[in-house]
Amino acid sequence: MQDQKKPPTSTDPGFKLPGQPTTTTPTTPQDSLPKTAPDTANQPVEIAPGGATNTSAAPLRDTSARDLAIGGAVFVVLLVIYFFVRNAYVHHLVVKRVAPSSAGSAGWLMFVGLAFLSFAAVLAIINASKYLTLAITGPLVVIGVVGLIAGLFIGRR
Repeated sequence: MQDQKKPPTSTDPGFKLPGQPTTTTPTTPQDSLPKTAPDTANQPVEIAPGGATNTSAAPLRDTSARDLAIGGAVFVVLLVIYFFVRNAYVHHLVVKRVAPSSAGSAGWLMFVGLAFLSFAAVLAIINASKYLTLAITGPLVVIGVVGLIAGLFIGRR
């Protein structure tokens, strides 16, 4: 009875590196999976906005601090220009015999309208895929247009 054979010991460590030849037939749960795989199974995964439903969508890009700084500087320059335009508009209304208080209100409404429209345009130029949405650009444009229209009506008094 001492001549009984011992069961063979397995030298399989339990894992395989990719490309490593297999010396024994593994008995893993993957044997129960189907042997056919789709053509895209070995291709890299690409993440794009819209996914498979919208293949024409532009890839998302991150807005860098440099882009935001340049956009902020452009916006500040536009605000300075609009301030001088506001002063010229108020002076023009006062010369046309509009009350100075109404002319001042019309000038500030025009300034606010131009500022909101410019802010929407600058955000759209910085990163259109991120900021050019109805939730962000819509209120900015609506407030800008209302401010310009109100400035024109108040200036007519």
